[in-house]
Amino acid sequence: MIAAGVRIFVCTEAVDMRWGFDRLAAAAKSRVGEDPQSGEILVVFGNRGASRLKLLWFDRNGYCVLYKRLHRAVFEIPVAPGGATTLRIDGAALAKLLRGLDRR
Repeated sequence: MIAAGVRIFVCTEAVDMRWGFDRLAAAAKSRVGEDPQSGEILVVFGNRGASRLKLLWFDRNGYCVLYKRLHRAVFEIPVAPGGATTLRIDGAALAKLLRGLDRR
């Protein structure tokens, strides 16, 4: 379960969706600048085509990954100001991001 006070970050640069727990955790640590094992952050990663997302967070004693793939839609990955590689969002923005946009 995701804790109520967790901070949510979106990595705006695409990652390889073959990456597993450890590589995503290392990317989260380098891009966000915080250790995901603190349990206080959730990090969203997208692929180049914006059709797949992985969410990484740490829950008490282990990493959790949610993987979502859209079939007839794309995710609207937000753009970080000033060329930054990460952007902090709230729960409502995460819910909107997870819905995706119809390609039609």
